Amino acid sequence: MEQPLPAERHRRIQELLKERQVVRVSSLSEMLGVSEVTIRRDLEDMESRGLLERTHGGALAAQRMRTELAYFEAVTRNQSEKRRIGRAAAAMVLPGDTVFMNGGTTTLEVFRGLRPIETKIVTNHVGMALEAADADIEVILAGGEYRPPSNSCVGPFAADALRKVYASRTFLGVEGLSRRAGLTTPAAPEAEIAALMIEQTRGQIVVVADHTKLGTVADFAIARLDRVDALVTDEGIDPAYREELIDLGLEVIVAGEEAHVPPYG
Repeated sequence: MEQPLPAERHRRIQELLKERQVVRVSSLSEMLGVSEVTIRRDLEDMESRGLLERTHGGALAAQRMRTELAYFEAVTRNQSEKRRIGRAAAAMVLPGDTVFMNGGTTTLEVFRGLRPIETKIVTNHVGMALEAADADIEVILAGGEYRPPSNSCVGPFAADALRKVYASRTFLGVEGLSRRAGLTTPAAPEAEIAALMIEQTRGQIVVVADHTKLGTVADFAIARLDRVDALVTDEGIDPAYREELIDLGLEVIVAGEEAHVPPYG
């Protein structure tokens, strides 16, 4: 039986990734009639071209995000997952913490999940400031230019305010988390604010993102993954990709799992 040429194999692998999001080396080897060594070489080549992200034993579809959703549309996506992520992340906040949270719908769920403890939340998220009236939590809003897509403030005024604070913990919502590209977002002003929050943090950096953000790359870089301590995500994460992230040094917390991860000190 004649083996398919590399270009044909790559095309078929892309088609399968589009259908399934995740593929396994063993399955591809059987389907395409070539050795697992050949498939691994194919995946390595395709990853170098940004077509996928390799995982233990397979690959994950790589996705590009060039424009951000309108805020009202983002709010309606993966709502239950975001709520679970928010509650799991909020449990990590300790009394006395000064916490950065950036704009976005998932960080808002973290805020909503906070217990009424002695905590300062420093944010550029206008929605958190509006909801603070009903929460027994101190909120400091970094003002600046208002951006409707993230319901947050950005620009020099916001950046100057954040530079005056050293947080003990940061929760970041992102549009993309990739093993190769790190944390990314489609808006340069949002990337600047998120990167500054990381720079001004003297403790743990926690990314809160549902599984649809994993393997996604947007246009503007925030930080490499080695600047991140933990990821809180949902049960939709591919187990092999989870192991890949753990191998890179991230604590991966899956909201909804029975095993409870205690708050960090």
